[in-house]
Amino acid sequence: MRYYILTLAFFISLATVAQSNSNKGKITGKVMDAETKLPIEMAIISIYKTGENKAFNGITTNQNGSFLIDNLPEGSYRIAIEFISYKEIILNNVAIAASQNAVNLGNVSLQPSTNQLDEVKIISKTATIQNKIDKMVYNTANDLTSQGGVATDVLKSVPMVSVDIDGNVELQGNPNIKFLINGKPSSIFGASVSDALQAIPASQIKSIEVITSPGAKYDASGTGGIINIILKESKVQGINSSINLSAGTRLENGSFNLNARKGNFGMGIYFSGNKQLNTKTKSISDRVSYNAARDSINRLYQNGVSPFTRSGYQTGINLNWSITPKDELTGTFGYNHFENNSSGMTLQNQIASLSDGTILSQINSERNSTSNFKNNAVDWSLGYKKTFEKEDQELDFLVTSSYGRSQNDAGQQTLYQDDVYPVSGLRSYNPGKDHQTEIALDFVTPIAKGFTLETGSKVALETINSNVVTDTLDMDGSYINNVGQTYGFTYKRNIYSAYFSSSFALFNGFLNGKAGLRYERTNTTADFVGVSIPDYDTFAPSFMIQHKFSEDQSIKFAYSYRIERPDYEELNPFFNISDPHNISTGNPFLKPEIGNRFELGYSKTFTNEANVYFSGYYRRNTQDIQSFTTFNPTLNINGTDYTDVTLTQRYNFGSQTDIGASIFGSLSINKKLNIRSTIELGERTTTNPGFTSVSGFNYRANLNLSYQFEPTMTAEIFGNYRSSQKNLQGERPSSFFYNLAVRKQFWHKAASLGVTMANPFNKYMNQKATKFGESFNQVNIREVPVQSFGISLSYKFGKLEFKKGESDHNNEPQLPTI
Repeated sequence: MRYYILTLAFFISLATVAQSNSNKGKITGKVMDAETKLPIEMAIISIYKTGENKAFNGITTNQNGSFLIDNLPEGSYRIAIEFISYKEIILNNVAIAASQNAVNLGNVSLQPSTNQLDEVKIISKTATIQNKIDKMVYNTANDLTSQGGVATDVLKSVPMVSVDIDGNVELQGNPNIKFLINGKPSSIFGASVSDALQAIPASQIKSIEVITSPGAKYDASGTGGIINIILKESKVQGINSSINLSAGTRLENGSFNLNARKGNFGMGIYFSGNKQLNTKTKSISDRVSYNAARDSINRLYQNGVSPFTRSGYQTGINLNWSITPKDELTGTFGYNHFENNSSGMTLQNQIASLSDGTILSQINSERNSTSNFKNNAVDWSLGYKKTFEKEDQELDFLVTSSYGRSQNDAGQQTLYQDDVYPVSGLRSYNPGKDHQTEIALDFVTPIAKGFTLETGSKVALETINSNVVTDTLDMDGSYINNVGQTYGFTYKRNIYSAYFSSSFALFNGFLNGKAGLRYERTNTTADFVGVSIPDYDTFAPSFMIQHKFSEDQSIKFAYSYRIERPDYEELNPFFNISDPHNISTGNPFLKPEIGNRFELGYSKTFTNEANVYFSGYYRRNTQDIQSFTTFNPTLNINGTDYTDVTLTQRYNFGSQTDIGASIFGSLSINKKLNIRSTIELGERTTTNPGFTSVSGFNYRANLNLSYQFEPTMTAEIFGNYRSSQKNLQGERPSSFFYNLAVRKQFWHKAASLGVTMANPFNKYMNQKATKFGESFNQVNIREVPVQSFGISLSYKFGKLEFKKGESDHNNEPQLPTI
């Protein structure tokens, strides 16, 4: 079935590209308030063919009150212009002809209505995908298959983003992504990105912004780019609220939002939580290792099952105070909690033999393990924005702080067959603290027509404290402290940065672009024994240039210089011995990974609401950070010997080059059926001194079909296939997801009831991964539970009051410098 989806997705993308664009007529104008003479943003412009009562095209005005409707065939039209609390204006017999294909309506003045509206209901449809010069925005309002899910379920539908079975995210094949919430960093991502994303309910997400080529005002961190998760909030007058509840066979979640605004002051509170019910993952590992002469063979066969649960909740408050029309103060406070618990039982069979098959020894054993992880984080921010008399000139000051506490406890015991008591065991307690503070100041001002200057600076301070207490099982069954694995450390990283950036228009607007340079000074200290991490400077240039063929068609070229700083878990020399035969540790000598990325993008929207987006890219990383596994017949760790062990550690290897393309297409077959599809193709080559270069072709395709049976009932089918990928020492597994969903709205669309099914015909997904080294070969097979059925309920209530010039467009959170 995955091949059918790939083929169909490919032809759909081609079909959207092949749409014709021969119409040339356009209508422009500007909508003004008749009394104040101020422009009206988000006024609705609807266009009808003369003699028809159904609009075939429409648009809303921008922040200057202007609008443009193009690609119109010759003919006579009726134009309707309206906005809440204003009287509608109808313009008849507006003609597009070969001799006059551009009609300028000039300034159109709307008279305020004398009737006071007691209650307003707004029904609008936002495009699922919005392409902007510096980012792509995925709006979740029309995403049915992720309703009742979590952030990783939403990300599976986002173009250029892929998610594996464990919730690990890649952006155009790169996992080194900077994640933000409402444009701000959070310490919850520092503990575990995968866990944090699976603790955010999909019902709380308004949109997801994908920035593949960040400009100079963004942090240089993240060679893969930036993913910014925008949570729902509201700044409209009045009181409004929403409740979302869902229950399923594998996941339950709920959320509550309350927003209130009176005059120039507003506030909002929210609470959300979810729980992943107990699931069991089955795993098999088969490893064969050899001595140097290859005349003896050791085989380790492990067969286990691991029950697993996850839960989390978030709550917070946000405040907004428009002190004056040119001074705005915002504040947020949030609390986040998530945890996961797992246990496992693994049967182990170790066989030592000669190359001729003679068995030297055979040991059967059973290993039982537990793992419990908790994280609590408090985030707060305070922002001030100042606008000036000069148009588009503004000053932004932002302070954000995040404080997290985590607790990671683990243990394991091994006993031989027919023994009553375990022969070995280990337990560890690892409490930690993470404190991040960022202070940023940004200033933007126009310096000439078509030219704008941006500049700013930021200080980012992070301190991590970690303590590890490890105990080893003694012969008498008691635990004694393992001095070699008991220690504490403090890790500090301070980043001082400044940037200059300019937006410009050249050749009478034929080209528009941005160019800038960011400087960052990184100071890192860690009291690892015998480790000194040097300071380093980073100069990160970036530029982007765009040509608009029309308002609906553009092409751009971008370059960005990025780095990936190793985090403290990658640097921490603590040995993870939860499985004594497969041990991992950090590398305190890691250097930052350096990435250079070039991108060519093309975007086109058609009159029938079809659109296509193409992104071709070339990325080259040097000092590339990759995991590497070695086999050790005996491994001594702080005085304790472990036998038949693979040790995994991360290193700076040579370079990694990616050449690929992403193609997104959306097409409305008719008024009821809509198709969206994404295809990603790429070739990755890893070159490492002393090793053979590894190249591999990979691809991903998804397909989304939505059908509206009636105005209040919609169904959706979503499928996503991700191919296997070669890496330095083997191959990661492929994966295939498919979801079905139906949503019914009622009570004048204030409430909805949805049913979702994830992989309804497959209880488990088989994941086969291979790994090899100079003296070993290993195959890992996992059966991961993926099937689920769920039901969700959403209800919105409250009274909204709109005033002149207010619009939902202004409710979008401002993205601060990061």
